[in-house]
Amino acid sequence: MQEIWIDYLNAIDAKALALSNDEILDAVTKALDAQGRGETVIEPRVHLVPESSDKGHFNVLRGYVKPLDYAGVKVVGDFVDNYKQGLPSELAVLNLFDPRTGVPKAIIDATAITDMRTGAVTAIGARHLARKDSKILGHIGARGTSYWNVRLLDHIFDFDEIRVHSRRPESRDAFAARLEKDLGKRIIVTDNWEDCLKGADIMIEASRLPEPTPLFKTAWVKKGAFVVPYGTMSALEFDLTDIMDKVVVDDWGQCGPGRPFGALRRHVDEGKVTAETLHAEIGQIVCGAKPGRESDDETILFWHRGLSTTDVALGAAMVEKAKRMNIGQRLRFA
Repeated sequence: MQEIWIDYLNAIDAKALALSNDEILDAVTKALDAQGRGETVIEPRVHLVPESSDKGHFNVLRGYVKPLDYAGVKVVGDFVDNYKQGLPSELAVLNLFDPRTGVPKAIIDATAITDMRTGAVTAIGARHLARKDSKILGHIGARGTSYWNVRLLDHIFDFDEIRVHSRRPESRDAFAARLEKDLGKRIIVTDNWEDCLKGADIMIEASRLPEPTPLFKTAWVKKGAFVVPYGTMSALEFDLTDIMDKVVVDDWGQCGPGRPFGALRRHVDEGKVTAETLHAEIGQIVCGAKPGRESDDETILFWHRGLSTTDVALGAAMVEKAKRMNIGQRLRFA
């Protein structure tokens, strides 16, 4: 067999690459555009639950992006009590492969990728679906993906007001302090959901609930708002989708009936949100096949569960930048 070498990027390498806001957004936009054009394969994620879902589980995501010439598999653990051991709740590894031969091409610490690509999908969704003059952000949750939600959204909208809330005071205070340092603007810390969300132009829900609990009230959503709920367990009131002019998802294949978890799980399984009532997948909007926001009065919801193709795209961008910067290691495989 010919020699096979794998590019290996650990967490230290990923940090050293210091992908910029625009590098992250550009990479993820390429993946979404390819999806809209039918140039991707997205396998619905599967889960491994070692004990019980309220403690945590593994997500296994699989995808192929033709324009990037990569297939990829990411395994990400999601364990809510990791903070007690000084660990992030989500730790991940991404493997990239040659899609024609199956030869492994790269192994990448994907913890940062998971956070960045989630924030990028939220922000790109807002770029197409939120009002252009959005000035108030309300954000529930303070996990790793939350930071990138706020950072990348603010990069696009330059908010006048950012409100944050999470269950633990120490968590939300630390989250706000990090954002204030990095964004250079005041962050409003709230001690309840209503003060955080009510009347905001963009409303993001990234909570970590042990079971579905309707904490996000429909009455708080003003006409023309953009709502992004993506907690593993739903925090929504069941009638929230009734006030939406458009509902958009990342990939109907992994949002459709019979799949576990997700903010709109009950809405889909009970037929309130269907393939027929869905406006579009975000890739169709990014590539121009379907319209995004068409008026300031539209109230729009975007539910994303996480796309394997965006992991692949960010991984590919990291590998290419690492080569230019001479960062990382080469591992002998064969």
